[in-house]
Amino acid sequence: MENQEPKHQRRVRYKGTHPRSYKEKYKELQPEKYKDTIEKVIAKGSTPAGMHISICVKEILDFLQIKPGQVGLDATLGYGGHTSKMLECLQGEGHIYGLDVDPIESAKTKARLENMGYGPEILTVKLLNFANVDEILEESGQFDFVLADLGVSSMQIDNPDRGFSYKVEGPLDLRLNPEKGISAAERLKNITQPELEGMLIENADEPYAKEISRAIVSAIRKGKEVDTTTKLKEIIEQVLSFLPAKEQKEVVKKTCQRTFQALRIDVNSEFEVLEQFMEKLPTILKSGGRAAILTFHSGEDRLVKQYFKYYNKEGIYSEVARDVIRPSAEECIRNGRARSTKMRWAIKA
Repeated sequence: MENQEPKHQRRVRYKGTHPRSYKEKYKELQPEKYKDTIEKVIAKGSTPAGMHISICVKEILDFLQIKPGQVGLDATLGYGGHTSKMLECLQGEGHIYGLDVDPIESAKTKARLENMGYGPEILTVKLLNFANVDEILEESGQFDFVLADLGVSSMQIDNPDRGFSYKVEGPLDLRLNPEKGISAAERLKNITQPELEGMLIENADEPYAKEISRAIVSAIRKGKEVDTTTKLKEIIEQVLSFLPAKEQKEVVKKTCQRTFQALRIDVNSEFEVLEQFMEKLPTILKSGGRAAILTFHSGEDRLVKQYFKYYNKEGIYSEVARDVIRPSAEECIRNGRARSTKMRWAIKA
């Protein structure tokens, strides 16, 4: 019997004009091939699947005042949008180091930047948590400028396999580096009600922390697996079912956002990591070196403000931001994810 040729499989096409599934958005996931589609999605105020739109680029570059020949650090490489603009400022002279803990996205970003012409002679990408930034000092020397964007990248949020969003079904993971530590689902398995309540309050100012923590812990003790984004969302919906119908949808949305944020901060030790970075930041900056930090919620901003204020008082920073810098109204319209952004800066004495 003759071997039959394998049947040709057509690529999954858009279903209708607005595909919902992440994998169906094949045009958005290939920005180099479908530029028109990308431009249309961005023009509507949305972020294309698999991409990240950098925030406060102009404000960051205006402050950092990057000059050719300088050495800089992007402590949170992400999609590489900020890095590419900083590299442009170097005009082929100098060097930038980019750090990231995400092995999946940092490899993609390195390849993307290499395709733009930024090879190892001007860019070094390292899989490293920015809490351990001092580990590269022997190689890099101190920096003229440093940027840290503390937000989770859109391509991480949008990919259902990463479990960052309550909007789509996926494993309840939430780790920035899925190869290290434990997932959010594992974290919940043995957590106590007071501990979870405290986490929701401290990491997200969640007003329904007591009710949500009770429901989650009760479900797990009864043998229910809370191991997917949908299962966690369903518990939150049940907890808030007492609310009037006209309020319920919006409150569930905000509560889901805060609950997922609180878990993400916990499983990635984000506050502890930020504290370590802020303590080491003065030691990695040259005299006159500039540092800009983007934060996305009050806990982060408060911590950055405290460290900048303390080191300014100690004479280690000659100047720090007295007020936060926010994205323009126009940028917030173009990119809804920019609305909660705050930028603070410091200059080393």
